[in-house]
Amino acid sequence: MANGEIQYISDAEGQPVGVIVPIELWREIESERETAHLLKSNAMKRRLMEAKGREGGISLNEACEKLGI
Repeated sequence: MANGEIQYISDAEGQPVGVIVPIELWREIESERETAHLLKSNAMKRRLMEAKGREGGISLNEACEKLGI
C-alpha cells in the first residue's frame, strides 16, 4: 500500500463495507473527533480556549521532576 493510500473493502456483491486508512490519517481523524466532542460542552470549550491563549508554563521534564516521575 502506497503511503497515504486509502483501501476500500467490499463484500461478495461488491458493496463497500469498510476502509483501511494510513495510521497518520486515522490519528488526524481521531484527534478531530475528540476536539469536536470536547467543543460540544460550553465549559470544556471555554477551558480549551483559555488554554490555547495561555502563555508560559513549564516543560515536560520540569513537570516530571515536580511529580517525581
